Amino acid sequence: MSAPLDPAAMKPLERKGSLLRTVCAVAWSLIGLRKGSEYQQDVEKLNPLHIIVVGLVAVFLLVMGLMALVNWVV
Repeated sequence: MSAPLDPAAMKPLERKGSLLRTVCAVAWSLIGLRKGSEYQQDVEKLNPLHIIVVGLVAVFLLVMGLMALVNWVV
């Protein structure tokens, strides 16, 4: 049969990333400039849920800023 699984080996991957690092990663991604090595570090260290939340907030702020700029110009 199969060998018993070690519970210590099955614990979830801990991702420790700061809010500033997440914001920087999202900002670089929005610009489109990112090194492959830094992308790999982000994949290993940042929480995907945090990236999604920060990305949605960043896109919202970008759209609101563009709307404000258009209203100011016109």
